Amino acid sequence: MAGPLRLLAVLAVVAATLAGGYLALVSFRQEKELSVGSIRLSVSPGHKGALDLYVPLVDWGARFEAIRLPARLRVDLRTVDRGALETVAQGAPLDVGAVRAEARDAIAGFLRALIAVVCLAGLALGVLTAFAVRHHHSPRLRWTIAASAATTVAIGVALVVLLPPRGEIAKPQYYAYGADIPRALDAAATVQRSARALEQELDAQLVGLARLVTQPANRPPIEGRPRITIASDLHNNVLALPILERAAAGGPVFFPGDLSDRGSPLENQLLARITRTGRPFVFVTGNHDSDSTAQRLARDGAVVLTERGRLKRDGTYGPVVSEVAGLRVAGYGDPYQRLAADDFADRFQPEPTPEQVQAFSRWFARVEGDVDVVLVHQPALIEDTLASLRESPPDRPLLFVVGHTHTAELFHEGELTVVNGGSLGAGGTGNLADAPTRLGLARLSYDTTGGFEPLAVDLVEIDPGDGNATARRERLDQPEAGEEPENSSATS
Repeated sequence: MAGPLRLLAVLAVVAATLAGGYLALVSFRQEKELSVGSIRLSVSPGHKGALDLYVPLVDWGARFEAIRLPARLRVDLRTVDRGALETVAQGAPLDVGAVRAEARDAIAGFLRALIAVVCLAGLALGVLTAFAVRHHHSPRLRWTIAASAATTVAIGVALVVLLPPRGEIAKPQYYAYGADIPRALDAAATVQRSARALEQELDAQLVGLARLVTQPANRPPIEGRPRITIASDLHNNVLALPILERAAAGGPVFFPGDLSDRGSPLENQLLARITRTGRPFVFVTGNHDSDSTAQRLARDGAVVLTERGRLKRDGTYGPVVSEVAGLRVAGYGDPYQRLAADDFADRFQPEPTPEQVQAFSRWFARVEGDVDVVLVHQPALIEDTLASLRESPPDRPLLFVVGHTHTAELFHEGELTVVNGGSLGAGGTGNLADAPTRLGLARLSYDTTGGFEPLAVDLVEIDPGDGNATARRERLDQPEAGEEPENSSATS
């Protein structure tokens, strides 16, 4: 009996040493200052070995398969030295070699500190376990401590051999999930992969990032302006909610319908967290939503807009026009929304009737002078209204936020803008799309200094299969005389 107990004691010490080292490996982080900004270094085990260079500021990164340990060595750009980037954007040369040397030294210093911390943490927990399992049937203390020390040495050797990047740092894989992808990313992905090309890519990426930070063409800068996130047609795909939360970043979310598939109480309960994605979450019903969905969201604190007014928690209605984030907002519920009294039966027809289109036009005529933004699910419902507005253009900016088609679209003419973010749920869990659909949303940046003025729209689409993203930024403010409108796009 003493033999198995001694073996178990040694195994417990070895396991504790490994656990201590692993906990230190996943939790240890360091901030380093470079001449172009600050970086945070960390290690994420459980992945194919790679050096991961990531820029949270614009949500893109480059991955190099240069590590043999099944872990990613992450280098996250945390802050950017604005002065350095403005210098680059203005055409001054960047000493890429010096920056890479700084980064290399920072990574080397981090790895030395990490290996030391991992070994110390593993040894400490192993020694503590050796004392804890000490018993008259267990091995002598010096043997259990020796087992912990030997395990610690093995951990240290493995990290020294397998964790530092080896060989040529080339052939990067680019990835991105956000809207503000640097314009240089598209060009960088097409150049030849070599040591020289890598240096050229780094130059291009830094210049692209610099141009995003600096003010383009003397237009009002987008940075720091208020912003709303536009998303629709989730269709129960709760897996997309974290993407919406990250895109909204605590700001308002405007959602023009089709949150669910049937609007049933079970779906409403499943989707209850949607109201926390925006501050506030502004909603109008789509043809796949129900009166039950609208009431549940209103009780949860969402701004639920209808043609009769804002729906209150108790089922009554408030004003037709609500103020949200400095904007005057109204909404028109879908005429084909499902009804709890009809057991959530599908009432949808391929096109709204002429009477429904006319009813919307009459409603809009009553609120036209009092609104900046109108939410409505079906674009077809507002076609007559848009035709009238194109014939008699409004004298101030007016924005329509629509959904339903699952296709990201932007129409902008004079003071009139229509934005469709696509399908946040990429067609949804019920495979409602006729063809493969990309996950889509939009972000509108605007100004309210002298009244509502839309400045730019970012249209973002993500392939749900491989995570590849495309983003297009359209400037909506009028260019200076003789200046061509600036549209920027990128893919990954």
